[in-house]
Amino acid sequence: MQRLFYETGFMSKTFNVAVIGVGHLGKFHADKYAAAEDCNLVAVVDSNLETAQTIAAKHGAEAVTNYQDILEHVDAVSLVVPTSLHFDIARDCLNAGIHCLIEKPITTTVDEAQVLIDLAKEQKRVLQVGHIERFNSVMMDIDQLLDQPQFIESTRLAPFTPRATDVSVILDLMIHDIDIILDMIDSPIKHISASGISVLSDEIDIANARLEFDTGCVANVTASRISRKRERKIRVFQKDAYISADFQEKILAVNRKGDQQTENGFHDITHSEKTYEDTDALNLEILDFINAIKNGSAPKVTGEDGKRALQTAIEITHLIKG
Repeated sequence: MQRLFYETGFMSKTFNVAVIGVGHLGKFHADKYAAAEDCNLVAVVDSNLETAQTIAAKHGAEAVTNYQDILEHVDAVSLVVPTSLHFDIARDCLNAGIHCLIEKPITTTVDEAQVLIDLAKEQKRVLQVGHIERFNSVMMDIDQLLDQPQFIESTRLAPFTPRATDVSVILDLMIHDIDIILDMIDSPIKHISASGISVLSDEIDIANARLEFDTGCVANVTASRISRKRERKIRVFQKDAYISADFQEKILAVNRKGDQQTENGFHDITHSEKTYEDTDALNLEILDFINAIKNGSAPKVTGEDGKRALQTAIEITHLIKG
């Protein structure tokens, strides 16, 4: 494998990529890179050799069991391994001059996240965090509708699955909405209150948090991974509008105070609703990563974004566990 990317640009329009961890989610990362025009999927890494060989054979890549073996041969990686492994592997990759897309949460501690952020800056490499909901098609128009939100309510429900029970529902599911809300408000949090319980796993399975921001906005965030149905919704209340986004059904609805007055002297309420196509959020996330590498630009979800979401999630967890 010949390294094509160098410090100031490209010797070719293509560069070499590997996916580290090709289990449930990692195999989809491999699919997207294999289909991308601007990069070559040259290796997949997994501690299970049979898993690595299966995915590698599908894409004509090399199967590797130790990520150390690829450090001199690739320009970028997707890191799709358990969270406890993120820091060590990402640190080694960044030290080797490799761009990193790390699945959320970025690391297990805020200090570890800061080390990776500083290292990426030092090495002048892209560090992106996989908060995939930012690339959901229903998010496309939300930023243009926001005008000093005063109250936000988010609900994220999912049936129980043994996968990802090594972390709490806060780091597994709620962190998606934490990231979205922090990006929407872009203001320091002045107070957090939270409650939650363990039901089926040893970690917290249901959680609710109330975030109070310096702007006066309040966010009520609920997540459960023991529900009978799936639901991913966020509702934003502001002075003249109520905005409802359904991430699962891809529907964005807006109720807004109109210009006309009713016979009772109140303003009328206008309603608009838009349904979005499923634009493959993971593919958009990976294309954003590739684009940031090519153009030397910041990705949509930076390491700082990942650290901020993690810090809030950890504080919520500490409040619940005491």
